[in-house]
Amino acid sequence: MNLVQSPARACLGLAEATVDLGAVKANVRGFRQRLRPGTEVLAVVKANGFGHGAVQIAKAAVDAGATWLGVARADEALELRAAGLTVPILAWLYDATELMWLSDVDVSVATVAELQQVVSAPSVHHVHLKLDTGLHRGGSTPDQWIELTRAAAHYEALGAVKVRGIWSHLSHGDELDATHSRRQLGLLRTGVALARRAGLEPSVIHLANSAGTLTLDAPDCNLVRIGAGLYGIDELGTGLRPAMRLVTKVAQVRRIRAGEGVSYNHDYVTPTDTTIALIPLGYADGIPRSAGTGGGSVGAGRGTHPASGRANPAHPARASANPASPAASVLIRGVRMPVRGRIAMDQFLVDAGDIPVEPGEPVIVFGPGDHGEPTAADWAQWAGTIPHEIYCGLGSRVPRRYEEASR
Repeated sequence: MNLVQSPARACLGLAEATVDLGAVKANVRGFRQRLRPGTEVLAVVKANGFGHGAVQIAKAAVDAGATWLGVARADEALELRAAGLTVPILAWLYDATELMWLSDVDVSVATVAELQQVVSAPSVHHVHLKLDTGLHRGGSTPDQWIELTRAAAHYEALGAVKVRGIWSHLSHGDELDATHSRRQLGLLRTGVALARRAGLEPSVIHLANSAGTLTLDAPDCNLVRIGAGLYGIDELGTGLRPAMRLVTKVAQVRRIRAGEGVSYNHDYVTPTDTTIALIPLGYADGIPRSAGTGGGSVGAGRGTHPASGRANPAHPARASANPASPAASVLIRGVRMPVRGRIAMDQFLVDAGDIPVEPGEPVIVFGPGDHGEPTAADWAQWAGTIPHEIYCGLGSRVPRRYEEASR
């Protein structure tokens, strides 16, 4: 086995997440190159920019050509405005008491009751009417759509509000097969036609998410919402660049004899004498507890998994349930070292075998995978989830540092 110096720089403190804003910009530009002329990009920076930092990601996306920003909640929109971002912002979840603060933010409306709440708060000037075309999670039901569009046209004629957009949300947007998406697009087209018949003239129509932008032919939509793809979550394997690298350092090292159990309840027992390294991150920091109790070997590479990062049914998320499945691992000295035992709130253990490891050595928990380190998609597979949750779960104890390594 060849030992190499870790490609990670030594982090300050116990850990840090390095965010490559150059990768974010490259991802935005990559999507824009695939769009029809005149189609705009809305960068979704909700949930603190999928854990990457909303303000920094938003600025990078706008620099790369995004003309809209999207957030879930009112306070997320206000944070962007306070940071000096002036492009249009769409917020789709809010309480009626928050509308008074959203004077320069577009809001989503799905019912006549919500529309009336917006009209009662004259600070809001622009709305996007949302039609449920099949996700069945939010939006106007088709049987209430005509009533909503007529009410919106009435209030627009009074000068109380302007319907700037009509939109919907894909239910199967991360699949190569666009059958469901095409069906939803047809329903959206009908909804737009009915809205125009009511007298509305929205300036933006949007349906596609990151993957849907690539799989759905929708010439009548002139805005796409890029969320997962912004951060390099490559659901279709199109060469997007992951923007985050999570780095920590070895906290302690100890030699353990064969037959010794490690971590809580001794779910893992060492089959041979080995070296165990303590990693000072845990589930409070976003390391998924369900990825613990591994049975893989030192130096084992990552298992195959779908591009979306969802768990492969052939490789259950918990290695303890199937010892043949790959264990979660980290990269130390250029070698994959598997997680042993349960992941605790603040720390977990990895098996270094007979490799000499010292306290303070850099550890890559995940990154783009350029140097053989695990990716967020790998951790998602090991935990039985998706990369989105890995990124969003990264805790506040892990500082973010920003760079522009990719061009």
